[in-house]
Amino acid sequence: MTPDTSTYPLPGSYKKVHVIQGEHAVSRDPEVAMTTILGSCVAACIYDAELGVGGMNHFLLAETSDGARMEEEVMRYGAYAMEVLINDLMKLGARRDRLEAKLFGGAKMFDALNDVGSANASFARRFLEDEGIRVSGASLGGRLARRVEFWPVSGRARQREVDQQVEAPPKKRAAPPPAADGGGVELF
Repeated sequence: MTPDTSTYPLPGSYKKVHVIQGEHAVSRDPEVAMTTILGSCVAACIYDAELGVGGMNHFLLAETSDGARMEEEVMRYGAYAMEVLINDLMKLGARRDRLEAKLFGGAKMFDALNDVGSANASFARRFLEDEGIRVSGASLGGRLARRVEFWPVSGRARQREVDQQVEAPPKKRAAPPPAADGGGVELF
């Protein structure tokens, strides 16, 4: 079953569903566009074009730490985000063998921190390959944030680069080493 594209709303007249860190959304409504803003985070836009259903997730980190036990903590991690998105698509009738994905994000936003974005991007590609889900498009890496729009019924996606940092660095940072002069402060 191919969705009827003649009934798609004009650009700007659709219902926006904002997907923030740790969230996902699915829809079969042709008037819905899902949006998110990404830095080092990754969003997977997965859809079954034949059925006309799709969804988006937004995960913060690739792998869960042993300390993540509460549901709101676990939702920020890639494995959980991918599983719940795929399961919710299948509940709407999507077939795993028809699923396709588009990946966005994974930027290196801060020089002083580990390259979380690269780890997130690698995880997403590896997960989808292991699950047998074809990646039909990707915009991963780089140094700029992205604003992503995704139309789940058609699988159409659009991104715009954002020339500013949108994700705050993690709250826990190692203290900088003591200054050689004993009283200096390094700001970054």
